[in-house]
Amino acid sequence: MSSLLVNKAEKIKLVIFDVDGTLTDGYLHYLSDGTEGKSFHVRDGLGLVLLMKAGIEVATITASKTPIITQRMEALKVKHVYQGQFSKLAAYEDLLSKLNLAEEQIAYIGDDLPDLMIMRRVGLSVAVNDAHDLVRECAHWVTSKNGGHGAVRELCDLILNAQNKLDFALQKFLET
Repeated sequence: MSSLLVNKAEKIKLVIFDVDGTLTDGYLHYLSDGTEGKSFHVRDGLGLVLLMKAGIEVATITASKTPIITQRMEALKVKHVYQGQFSKLAAYEDLLSKLNLAEEQIAYIGDDLPDLMIMRRVGLSVAVNDAHDLVRECAHWVTSKNGGHGAVRELCDLILNAQNKLDFALQKFLET
C-alpha cells in the first residue's frame, strides 16, 4: 500500500457508499411477487459499523429506492441514507453542508458512471474491482474484491488501519 494512499485515508471523516454494484453485487433479483431482492455481504456491513464505532461518518447515495435498502441501512444504523438520487451530486453537496467537511476528508466508493462526478471531487476515491473501466481509471485505489463480495470491507479496513482505529472500533463493537 502506497504512503500516498495511507495519507489520504488518514484524513477521512466521512465515507460515502454507492449501493448497487458496491454494497451489493449489482444483480437485481425480481421475486415472483414483483418485489426486488438484493444481497449484501455481512462483512461489508460490519465494516460500516466499525467505521461508525470509530467516529467516522457513513452515508449511502444511490439511484435505487427500495424498502430493502432502507431495511439494511436501518439494521446497520446508518444515519445518512439518500435513495432515488439519479444525480448524486445534490446529495453529496447536502452531506458536505450538513457535516461541515472539506472534500479531502471524504472517501467515496463506487462502480459505475453515475459515481464519477463525486469520485472526481473527494479526497479518496475508490472503485470496486469489477467497476466500469472509466471508474477504475478515476479511482485513487481499486479494491481486490468485487462489489458485494467484500470490497467495501477492504476500504473500511484501509481507513481504520491508516487511522490506527481498528482495535478501538472492534472494542466498541464488542461492548454493544
